[in-house]
Amino acid sequence: MTDNAQNEGLVAPFTALVRSRPDRRTTGFAPGGKVRTHQSGTNRSVFRGRGMEFDEARIYQPGDDARSIDWRVTARTGKMHTKLFHEERERPVLIVADLRASMHFGTRIQFKSVLAATIAAELAWVGIDGGDRVGGFILLPSGVRSFPATRNTSAMLRLLKALSEGTKPEDEQDGDEQDGEAAELPLHTAVDRLRQVSRPGTLVFIVSDFADFDERTERAIKRLSLHAHVTNVLVYDQLDTMLPHGNQWISDGEHVTLLAALGRASIENHARMFRDRRDRLERLCRQRGMSFLAIPTSASARDVLVPHRKSAAARTRRERIPA
Repeated sequence: MTDNAQNEGLVAPFTALVRSRPDRRTTGFAPGGKVRTHQSGTNRSVFRGRGMEFDEARIYQPGDDARSIDWRVTARTGKMHTKLFHEERERPVLIVADLRASMHFGTRIQFKSVLAATIAAELAWVGIDGGDRVGGFILLPSGVRSFPATRNTSAMLRLLKALSEGTKPEDEQDGDEQDGEAAELPLHTAVDRLRQVSRPGTLVFIVSDFADFDERTERAIKRLSLHAHVTNVLVYDQLDTMLPHGNQWISDGEHVTLLAALGRASIENHARMFRDRRDRLERLCRQRGMSFLAIPTSASARDVLVPHRKSAAARTRRERIPA
């Protein structure tokens, strides 16, 4: 058996993330496109960038179109400025990919970390192919890696490499690639950092199992949603929803437990905690106008991109593991 076969579903190979590039007909995040997280309408766009009607000039940022440089303002102020226009459909796309310890688990087809990395890669490809600047954060057991939003293909490949590395066991990851803190960070910390680097109109995707979704995380997401278009993608495994009754053994990588020894009360409490967390996140999304998707490890990452399919959340709502 080859290493690739042995690791299938456990690790997301870099080459697989490169090949995850969707069909070019599914490009960009403009309203009315093929990504389910966007809506179209007849109102004037609130996003700013390239377009027909001049709006204002601002300081030039890396990745801005050189053709939009405002040379008059640049000459007057001594600082490079670029022109902004109404009706721009391009905007920064920022992705949080949670690859922390709780994500390195799965019983159906793939680990949650592999699914999250593939979803993040596909979203990044859609943005890049649509001319958007793409960046974000990767949460790891060893800290966090940050990637400024850019259209640069080389930077995109570095993001994919980091996603692939993040799905490997920690002792197999390339130490040279780690540029974050030395300890696992809570999700709310990454969301707060995301808010600091995003600007009005930024498109944000948070891909996580939301295992530590608490009041601080909820507040952080609320603040982020005030000026960014947020999509929360809940990645989960069937064992997150309901533990089976029987003599199966489960492990968190350090401890091994016999399911039969847990007792019915513990198993029901496990299911209730997941259900409450999911319901709380979904309710928050409804209240704040954010998009919500729930994708199980038995599904394809491509479900995030296909609007005409039945919602993954609805399709798996009644999914249960046989006893």
